[in-house]
Amino acid sequence: MKNRQKLTDTEKTVIITAVLLLSVMAALVFGSVQMDLTSLIGGIMKRDGFEAESVILYSLRLPRIAAGLLAGAGLSASGVLLQAVTGNALASPGIIGVNSGAGFAVIMLLAFFPFATGFMPFAAFFGAFIATMLILFLCSKISFSSSSVILSGVAVSALLNAGISFISYADNDILSLYSYFSVGGLSQIFPERLVIPAVIIAFCVALTVLFAPKIDTLCLGDSIALSLGVNVKLLRFCCLVLASALAGAVVSFAGLLGFVGLVVPHITRRIFGTAIRRLTFNCVLVGGILVVLSDLCGRMLLSPTEVPVGIVMAFIGAPFLFYLLLRGKKNA
Repeated sequence: MKNRQKLTDTEKTVIITAVLLLSVMAALVFGSVQMDLTSLIGGIMKRDGFEAESVILYSLRLPRIAAGLLAGAGLSASGVLLQAVTGNALASPGIIGVNSGAGFAVIMLLAFFPFATGFMPFAAFFGAFIATMLILFLCSKISFSSSSVILSGVAVSALLNAGISFISYADNDILSLYSYFSVGGLSQIFPERLVIPAVIIAFCVALTVLFAPKIDTLCLGDSIALSLGVNVKLLRFCCLVLASALAGAVVSFAGLLGFVGLVVPHITRRIFGTAIRRLTFNCVLVGGILVVLSDLCGRMLLSPTEVPVGIVMAFIGAPFLFYLLLRGKKNA
């Protein structure tokens, strides 16, 4: 028998894009109110007789699909950058404390400046960046290794989560908001809330793709990158800024959505290899698929009651994390 010809990277990307489009279509059609093709087209075109479908599509489903695509893209790209910079396969915005930093800044903003919600993306970025810098500072005082990054991240995350809990319990209004915020969800999305995060995510992903060749050299080790003329400290700092901005932008509208930045880069790396440019572009697609389908599952599992997408992602991500830990032990 002849050996099967392997798919090219372009063909794989086309297949993943098709899966993404099918996922979006499924998210538009299915839910507490299911639509056939005629109702879907009539609702999108805002034809007479399909007013209810138009309201459902434009007020509920399309905004949360857009939010799911943005969340998947932002967290996945952030995970790629953090794993490349730290050299740690377990690094992700949720695990090393970047999400907690963004969440702490957002909760502080809501507690002390409740009418300044338009600044949430900027507050989230600032919090994520400060948390990342604190983790790097702790690592520099110990040793910059894979284990020190994770341990420092866990410590910083625990401290920030304690601060978040303290503020939320001190204010009942914040507590009710934080209970939803801490899980991560897409049910209270308004299109205007997505404009600034969308710009931030698109800009950061574009910069990641642009500087991908230099990031590739960083993945080979600091000594090799230095021998190739790369300013390692500056590049690492810029990558961390981009990772923080990506995670912070997502936290500002989706809450503390976990595991996306861990799971998606690993899945995509197995399909497309380790080249950062190709990996980042396809992580954006795979991340969108994962979040949109997870949100769809959350809407349909206990319909008409909704399970937040963060809970669904935890059921997916936690076993995947166990798998990575067991595989690491086997390879040790």
